[in-house]
Amino acid sequence: QVQLVESGGGLVQPGGSLRLSCAASGFTFDYYAIGWFRQAPGKEREGVSCISTRGGTAYYADSVKGRFTISRDNAKNTVYLQMNSLKPEDTAVYYCARSFSGCTDYSGTYNPDPRRFGSSGQGTHVTVSS
Repeated sequence: QVQLVESGGGLVQPGGSLRLSCAASGFTFDYYAIGWFRQAPGKEREGVSCISTRGGTAYYADSVKGRFTISRDNAKNTVYLQMNSLKPEDTAVYYCARSFSGCTDYSGTYNPDPRRFGSSGQGTHVTVSS
C-alpha cells in the first residue's frame, strides 16, 4: 500500500539547520510531484514546498523561500527538505504527500491545496527554540 515516512525532525536553535526526509513506497514514485506541508499547534496545515516529478522545478511558500530547499532522489524514492536559517515560527509537524495534479494550478502558480494531495505519513516534529 502507499506509504510515506517522514524523518529528520528535532530540536534546533534559531538560525540552525535540519534536513527532513520523506521515504515513499507502494506507488510509482517518479510519476508524482511531492509536496511538504506543516502544521503548527493550533493552526491549519499549510503548504511549504513542492517538487516536480523529475525534480526539475521546485516551489516554495513565501515564508520559507530562500531558506528551504526541496530535492528528490528518484532512485531512492525519497524527497528531502533542507531547512536553513530556521526560525521559531518554523516550529511544526512536517508532512509529505504525493500530488495527483502536480504542484501548480492551470496558471502555473504553486497550489498546495490539500485536496490535490494524497494522505501523509505520521509526520516529523521540528522545534526551533533556544
